[in-house]
Amino acid sequence: MLWIVLLLVVAPIVELWVIIQTAQVIGGWPTLALVIVMGVVGGWLMKREGRSVLRRIDERLKANQLPTRELADGFLLLVAGMLMLTPGFVGDVIGLLLVLPPTRAVARAALLKRFSARMGSGLSWLTITDLGGGATRVRRGGAVYDTTASERPGEPRERPRLGERAGS
Repeated sequence: MLWIVLLLVVAPIVELWVIIQTAQVIGGWPTLALVIVMGVVGGWLMKREGRSVLRRIDERLKANQLPTRELADGFLLLVAGMLMLTPGFVGDVIGLLLVLPPTRAVARAALLKRFSARMGSGLSWLTITDLGGGATRVRRGGAVYDTTASERPGEPRERPRLGERAGS
């Protein structure tokens, strides 16, 4: 939950602050031009590296191998693209670092290490268990929510009338 707050609230404030500070130092128009140039250069680099990743995925699949490393690169390029789509220098710099192969290799190693540590356990914040017969159980943290529903055969369902609450 904390990372969502950081992503949606703190990150735009930091981006805006950096843009304002940059504009005070170099001026408004040069700052705007720099944001646009970084977006164009980042888009070009992403396109070039994306094609390279797709080519490597194709080569691995043709060799009957799983393209694990290449898929991680593709995911990191997707994240880089999202970061570069938002205006601001901090996201652009992080996005550009993810586009460049040497720094992407460091991020890929961390990503694959995290995923391999979770193998066999799945996502820790959500567990879905199939109970059979169309029933499922969703577990979040310590609470268990049973999603099975049953009706007694032969009994008509009561439907609330407009303006009434069910069961009253």
